[in-house]
Amino acid sequence: MPRASTATTAWVAIDAPRSLRATLSIYRNGFGDPTTRLDGNSFLRATLTPDGPGTLRLRWADDPAPVTDAGLTADAWGPGGGWLLASVDALTGAADEAIAFPDAHPAVERALRVRRGTRIGASHDLYHQLLPTIIAQRITAGEAIRQWQRLCRELGEPAPGPSDVVGDLLLPPSPASLHRRPAWWFHPLGIETKRARPLTEVARHADKLWEWTAAGSETAADKLGLLQGVGVWTIGSVLGPCLGDPDALPVGDYHFPNTVAWALAGEPRADDDRMLELLEPYRGQRGRVLWALISTAGKAPAFGPRQRILPMSRW
Repeated sequence: MPRASTATTAWVAIDAPRSLRATLSIYRNGFGDPTTRLDGNSFLRATLTPDGPGTLRLRWADDPAPVTDAGLTADAWGPGGGWLLASVDALTGAADEAIAFPDAHPAVERALRVRRGTRIGASHDLYHQLLPTIIAQRITAGEAIRQWQRLCRELGEPAPGPSDVVGDLLLPPSPASLHRRPAWWFHPLGIETKRARPLTEVARHADKLWEWTAAGSETAADKLGLLQGVGVWTIGSVLGPCLGDPDALPVGDYHFPNTVAWALAGEPRADDDRMLELLEPYRGQRGRVLWALISTAGKAPAFGPRQRILPMSRW
């Protein structure tokens, strides 16, 4: 049935199977994420909850499959296990729907069709999502993944659960382990002061993040914007996977405006204003449309100098 939209284009729900693997992949930061594993038809994640640390294991028989027919089973360990089990439906996007825009640009129509099995989940865990996202500010994806791994190996504690299940899985660094560390402590990991300070700031306010999440996307965005070093790119990157907001999108990315402009207007270069203009007809679902385009439309033509990687770490 048609959905309400403030834009010129309304969307309709599409009956399509859900891919748990595609939906959950956003919660893994690189193939070597020390906190999260996604292998075949299983998902394993160690995290911190309002009730304490916990490990969640999801396994399923079929992918993609209808929401009720995937053969999904869940196990959890640790003090936060009950909270994690209660979050499974939200995490896996069980209430989300595939959509289509009847009057969409052909590139948008194709991207949403290709990504039809991917749902937008909601982990309700801002703290875990914020840490690797902050690390990814202003650096390449490869460097961000390596620095996240280093930070977890330095400060992450072993995940709760049977050793034959969790292996060497680690919890993300606890707020207590982060919030009093001076900026120089992070430098050997490759994390300079401009990114170290928001990491400690988020840790200092970790208890409040649960309240901000419960208050909804708009309030969470406003509150996060008050934290030093947490800007619109970071906020737009976490509201989707944490709160299930399909309209959240990161503004200030180096590549995204070019990709959107190339896909929708044939323009090889664009700024944030142009990206937002091109995505305006899809308001309410702009984040979903953006990520669909990023994964299917291909990159804009490249020219000019590449971003340099400035090594700081001891590895």
